[in-house]
Amino acid sequence: MAIRIIPEDQLASWPLDAVSAIRPLLTADLPRLYQQRADRLRRLAADHPFADYLHFVAGVVDAQRRVLQAMPLEAESLPPALDANQPPLAAVRLPRIAYWRRVLRRLVGELRPSASPTVGRVLDALAATDDDSLERQAQALLAGDVAAVGSDRAVFIWTALSLYWAQMAGQIRGQGRADGGQRQCCPVCGSAPVASVIKGSGNVPGLRYLHCSLCESEWHMVRAICSNCEQTDDIVYWSLDEQESAVKAESCGHCDSYLKIVFQDRDALLECVADDLASIMLDARLEEQGFSRSGASPFLFTAG
Repeated sequence: MAIRIIPEDQLASWPLDAVSAIRPLLTADLPRLYQQRADRLRRLAADHPFADYLHFVAGVVDAQRRVLQAMPLEAESLPPALDANQPPLAAVRLPRIAYWRRVLRRLVGELRPSASPTVGRVLDALAATDDDSLERQAQALLAGDVAAVGSDRAVFIWTALSLYWAQMAGQIRGQGRADGGQRQCCPVCGSAPVASVIKGSGNVPGLRYLHCSLCESEWHMVRAICSNCEQTDDIVYWSLDEQESAVKAESCGHCDSYLKIVFQDRDALLECVADDLASIMLDARLEEQGFSRSGASPFLFTAG
């Protein structure tokens, strides 16, 4: 793996990272993250062509924050580590506990009173779904089979799974250490990134981190290489407006993929998931040019 999570009792035997000022792995401060995300979504919704959806997602994020406060994951609920060659919380392989289903049902209850008729029908269907069916749908979604779940249900199931995985990520007792290349997927859970983030603060401002679409962790990757295939040439940067845009897409001519880059060093108010979602027109432009997205949005699922 590109970044290994070393258990606390083994840290002493590992050498310091080559660049000790760079933290290879960052886990999320979830209450703060959810508040920032919801606030940013509402700011972005002003005069946006998809304002209704941005407001809807802000409401979902608010519900995540309320559920986190009301029923946090107990510290002893962290499952045993998987094989050393796997991310410790590998999404497809990790045995899930019933907690995530309780989170989903609580989220449904939080969202139902203000839901539109269309969304309300989806929430009612989820509330009526038995546990075995929810587990099958969760497994399919984590494996990338959106068609087996339906794009309407996928948003809510993923939201619950993300709240579960993000809390587990914060409970891991160990430390990330850089260990070579191959950083396309999250070293904590193995999921795809939402986008890259160029940090404007920290020990070394200007570093690039990839933000996980499931567990909200961030891991370091050097700039000016493809985040998918790690080639260093034929990289092109795209934006919808000016050259110094704070949200761009990085495309690679080797693997014909692209991933967004959110420049927090240019605008500290940017939030990875919110600004990725609000720049959906940039996705359309890259797809018109023949590039496929290498990342994933937790609020945009396509069944097909």
